[in-house]
Amino acid sequence: MTELESEVLPLPPRYRFRDLLLGDQSFQSDDRVQVEFYVNENTFKERLKLFFIKNQRSSLRIRLFNFSLKLLTCLLYIVRVLLDNPEEGIGWSHIFWVDRKTPLWAVQVSIALISFLETMLLIYLSYKGNIWEQIFRISFILEMINTVPFIITIFWPPLRNLFIPVFLNCWLAKYALENMINDLHRAIQRTQSAMFNQVLILICTLLCLVFTGTCGIQHLERAGEKLSLFKSFYFCIVTFSTVGYGDVTPKIWPSQLLVVIMICVALVVLPLQFEELVYLWMERQKSGGNYSRHRAQTEKHVVLCVSSLKIDLLMDFLNEFYAHPRLQDYYVVILCPTEMDIQVRRVLQIPLWSQRVIYLQGSALKDQDLMRAKMDNGEACFILSSRNEVDRTAADHQTILRAWAVKDFAPNCPLYVQILKPENKFHVKFADHVVCEEECKYAMLALNCVCPATSTLITLLVHTSRGQEGQESPEQWQRMYGRCSGNEVYHIRMGDSKFFMEYEGKSFTYAAFHAHKKYGVCLIGIRREENKSILLNPGPRHIMAASDTCFYINITKEENSAFIFKQEEKQKKKGFAGSYDGPSRLPVHSIIASMGTVAMDLQNTECRPANSSKLALPAENGSGTRRPSIAPVLELADTSSLLPCDLLSDQSEDEMTQSDEEGSAVVEYVKGYPPNSPYIGSSPTLCHLLPEKAPFCCLRLDKGCKHNSFEDAKAYGFKNKLIIVSAETAGNGLYNFIVPLRAYYRSRKELNPIVLLLDNNLDSLLQCGIIYADNLVVVDKESTMSAEEDYMADAKTIVNVQTMFRLFPSLSIITELTHPSNMRFMQFRAKDSYSLALSKLEKRERENGSNLAFMFRLPFAAGRVFSISMLDTLLYQSFVKDYMITITRLLLGLDTTPGSGYLCAMKITEDDLWIRTYGRLFQKLCSSSAEIPIGIYRTESHMFATSESQISINVEDCEDTKDVKEHWGIKTSHHRNSCSSDQSEHPLLRRKSMQWARRLSRKGNKHSSKTAEWISQQRLSLYRRSERQELSELVKNRMKHLGLPTTGYDEMNDHQNTLSYVLINPPPDTRLELNDIVYLIRSDPLAHVANDGHSRKSSCSNKLGSGNPETRDETQL
Repeated sequence: MTELESEVLPLPPRYRFRDLLLGDQSFQSDDRVQVEFYVNENTFKERLKLFFIKNQRSSLRIRLFNFSLKLLTCLLYIVRVLLDNPEEGIGWSHIFWVDRKTPLWAVQVSIALISFLETMLLIYLSYKGNIWEQIFRISFILEMINTVPFIITIFWPPLRNLFIPVFLNCWLAKYALENMINDLHRAIQRTQSAMFNQVLILICTLLCLVFTGTCGIQHLERAGEKLSLFKSFYFCIVTFSTVGYGDVTPKIWPSQLLVVIMICVALVVLPLQFEELVYLWMERQKSGGNYSRHRAQTEKHVVLCVSSLKIDLLMDFLNEFYAHPRLQDYYVVILCPTEMDIQVRRVLQIPLWSQRVIYLQGSALKDQDLMRAKMDNGEACFILSSRNEVDRTAADHQTILRAWAVKDFAPNCPLYVQILKPENKFHVKFADHVVCEEECKYAMLALNCVCPATSTLITLLVHTSRGQEGQESPEQWQRMYGRCSGNEVYHIRMGDSKFFMEYEGKSFTYAAFHAHKKYGVCLIGIRREENKSILLNPGPRHIMAASDTCFYINITKEENSAFIFKQEEKQKKKGFAGSYDGPSRLPVHSIIASMGTVAMDLQNTECRPANSSKLALPAENGSGTRRPSIAPVLELADTSSLLPCDLLSDQSEDEMTQSDEEGSAVVEYVKGYPPNSPYIGSSPTLCHLLPEKAPFCCLRLDKGCKHNSFEDAKAYGFKNKLIIVSAETAGNGLYNFIVPLRAYYRSRKELNPIVLLLDNNLDSLLQCGIIYADNLVVVDKESTMSAEEDYMADAKTIVNVQTMFRLFPSLSIITELTHPSNMRFMQFRAKDSYSLALSKLEKRERENGSNLAFMFRLPFAAGRVFSISMLDTLLYQSFVKDYMITITRLLLGLDTTPGSGYLCAMKITEDDLWIRTYGRLFQKLCSSSAEIPIGIYRTESHMFATSESQISINVEDCEDTKDVKEHWGIKTSHHRNSCSSDQSEHPLLRRKSMQWARRLSRKGNKHSSKTAEWISQQRLSLYRRSERQELSELVKNRMKHLGLPTTGYDEMNDHQNTLSYVLINPPPDTRLELNDIVYLIRSDPLAHVANDGHSRKSSCSNKLGSGNPETRDETQL
């Protein structure tokens, strides 16, 4: 061991602890070479060049000093001219010799010496091997002319009175000013516009021309009439302005020659300067210039970032943004990488927009362009995706990069971002507000299948309107529909509200009912002060507090309302209140002033007893028997019988009801969250799920597998109507279509089978069971996106929907379009006079400045079509109402907040007509099931003038031609189920042709024109019938070929004799009609499961006991 230890070598010096602390001197003395960098800049010449040329700040000081010297020499020349007193007479010696005082000569010599030394030093520093290039520069030649003669006079005194054209230093001063401006921009790291530089150059050129001409002519005229300096200046101004009075003119030929030279120079130089100025002006018009820092600090502005700006997008933004009174002083800065479109330029030249909208051509990815838009001072930045792009994923990628760039440049600027595909949403999660197009689109399409016209309801709620649309229409439905479309969502703190302040300490349901009864406003949700979550209809257990923020639907916000109190003395004497006078009567408290102020008639607020005459039907035949009245809404919740019971009932109930109908196997469902999320950021929603995952082979409806042999929808024997989705690809957005239809709060009896159709042809439609479907959803336009013509993006969808509409007229087809103007092509009838009348109404509303001119188109009013551009409006609204996106997502079922309710619908049946009015229905729902109604979907019968699908003709009616209906159509009686008037009882036209001919011959020429019109209409009807027969035969032959039964195909019912529309928050005395569908916000059934699980069945059975002797489900769809 000792030998081994002795052989161990000591550590090298660098590894000793002492050396690690003190440093290894031997290691530091190794052979190393120290390298110095940029040694060439340490020379005397490079240091001078750095000081005089390269360094921006020192160079700026040198140029400023040089500019001052040149101006001083020009000023000294003027002083010399004013002190000069030439001798009388004409002599050429006056041109070469002047009277220069000795002090003046000394100052001029000193300045000339300094200028000469500076010029030579700069020549030396900028020398690059070609001395002649430096010598023949114009600036060098002028310096030599103005400095060398003065230096010579130092050594030769007789030349001190020699004339030297010092006034030419004005051109050197112009050159120094240009360089000084450039150095100034480099020194402060801020670029001025090229327009400013060019204007400065033009002004300096004009001043130099005038100063040179003035001094030159004055000096040359010393040999002639001896003009003063002022007269020479006057002559130059008159000459260059092309006025030419002729009172002052040069008399000798040298001065005349100088005038000719100056005019030639001006004709060459000035047009070049003006041409450059005009070019820059045109370029600035295209690029938009800058938004000044001073304006950004004193004014409020928002920035709109888009990849391409179209006129529709611009007008939607401007109309919606400036519809809010508090945004009238805001400026809009548009940042777009493309040149301004001609239509956009024409719109921005209108005085209304030219003073408030600034267009900048630039990219959001460049900090320079963001600086031009003063993004860091902006109140908000809207980033919109280009939904017309063929590659929507690429469009999202561009939006994501823009959002990142803006967030990096201006982290404090609020961001409002629009994303097309949901899988890209998590990239912009940092934004203040995000709207995903496909999420909202598929959710609205899904809800349209179970709650008709949900898309119309949401579109009307998010658009800004005063409810003035359609008020001049002769039709009652258009006036009422237009009036109710003015309802929007507003918010107010409860402690500051006259609407809701008196209900502090009361239940939410009580406050909602009485606020609607008294003020006509619909309270839909609240937000606690300590909790940022918005709760829609939190239920009767929620006690209102003064710090709560209330969200309500009304024509206008409370701050713009005036309250007028009136007592109902006369009505009390009669023994009843709120009588109904007809469908056209609106209550006083719902009549809205047109200029932003609501005049409300506040009726007497006394609590009426439960058995008052208003809530009971009148006695029959004088007897005292009355139907049971509606129970009052309690101030505090009764925990025994409030929550809807059918949603959380045991599964055995549904199984029992289904097994009673048929002995077939019942599909088992469990409630749970989807195990797999299709994309990051999807909101988890409790849904109806299968206990086990279905095999992939069983998902094909048209092909059998080892588990089942079904090959068409008929073989499956679905009990509920189908919902067919026609799409090109099964994208991630379909997740948001399926989830609302499978949400936990929907009864299992209401679950409709969903069929995804990826091959859109007639055979596939028939195989997937289109004749058993209740709704067909069409979303197959993505492959036709065309950047060349944006409006053609909907072409494929429109034609496909029209084809299906012709083949299956009774089918409810739901789709979405990119452009609202394309809605007029949905279910297009070229010769339908009612459609033409609606087209005229739309044009008239557009001329009146309405943002919802398309709202009277029948497919939109009925909820068959909507435009996805309404999401742009939703994004703009969120700038003023930051809660709108959250409320919309809650209504659509995209988000589920614990304790928040959901949107559903109920249908008014014959047993419900005893309630009579919407206000009584409001009370009934609040008292029985704590549901809040927010609107009505109404379907009315109309007899159209030239119905193309009319099959039978009443020959007796044609005798009285004065009853021919006008182009607006005539509404039928109150009972819409009798509108068809039993058309099958009337004989067909071809069977009565001889009788009809004889009747026409008796009439003579008196009614010949009207009769001819009637004949043309009937011929059109026969032509239409033959076309329908042809299409029917085509469909039936294909069904026979595929082995499908033809019994379910109804070829004659096209529903053209009905129209549907949405009434948002109608007046309380609005009459309920048969088949009305009421939109409800139902409270969350999971909010108090633990407390109320034992009483669900009893509450369900007693739900309508107080209002109707027969027990029934009031909220059935």
